[in-house]
Amino acid sequence: MKVPVVDNGGQWTHREWRVLRDLGADSRIVPNTVGLEELDADGVVLSGGALSLEGTAALGRVGDWIDRVAVPVLAICVGHQFLGRHFGGQVEKGGPEFGSVDLEVDRPDHPLFAGLAPRLKVWASHSDQVAVAPPGWPILAHSAACRVEAMAHPERPIWGVQFHPEVAHTEGGLEIFRHFLAACRR
Repeated sequence: MKVPVVDNGGQWTHREWRVLRDLGADSRIVPNTVGLEELDADGVVLSGGALSLEGTAALGRVGDWIDRVAVPVLAICVGHQFLGRHFGGQVEKGGPEFGSVDLEVDRPDHPLFAGLAPRLKVWASHSDQVAVAPPGWPILAHSAACRVEAMAHPERPIWGVQFHPEVAHTEGGLEIFRHFLAACRR
């Protein structure tokens, strides 16, 4: 199963790649300037990154293909923010979260959080956030400082998380990746 990590300049992009590889995926890191025809993927991870999307910054060429991609997508941190903005939500500066965050799972029935505890300690590193989810996108989890810690496309297997499931300090992070990879196998 091929699951590339689209590099958006995140400090943990290599960790995302390694988790995917350790879980049995054929993974590679590709620049965010790659086009859809070059992805050759069963699933795609959009990495985190230091870029602020509060203004009009692009995320490489991701906007060129995200509406047409037919495989599952897991977007992390700035990737999550990109999804929020691209699909009609609102991204803005918020209460920054750096380090351990108490996550409240709002939709434990969603495949991304299946079988996980309703409250998790997760690792975050951001000051921008999705303030308003795109129309029709259910909010899957929140924290005291961030109303949209996780969200899902209403019809397609496209999911965003503000926190970092690839970091060892995130409770349930490996399970989130396993759930994502299970969607890629279908």
